Amino acid sequence: MASYQIAVLGDRDSVLGFQALGLTVFPVDTVEQARTALHRMAKEDYAVVYLTEQLAAQMEGDINRYKDDLTPAIILIPGKEGSLGLGMSNIKKAVERAVGADIL
Repeated sequence: MASYQIAVLGDRDSVLGFQALGLTVFPVDTVEQARTALHRMAKEDYAVVYLTEQLAAQMEGDINRYKDDLTPAIILIPGKEGSLGLGMSNIKKAVERAVGADIL
């Protein structure tokens, strides 16, 4: 049975603190680096990928590719610049899809 891992993907300042918690961090400088890292994690044993909203805003197609897959679960987190509201928006969409109505 595979041992799943948790990763944090984003700019260096936003992700390095997560390393102290034992998570695998992937600091990137460009969206292309983020895309490559995300697709590599999806092929490996990463069950959860925390992704900064700033990168997610530029990677919608890449994220949508995995939204119906069991792994990795891609969770959006605020980056060092603060929240863009994308994480909450995605939660509302997922709940609406599951329930059939916006209950939030």
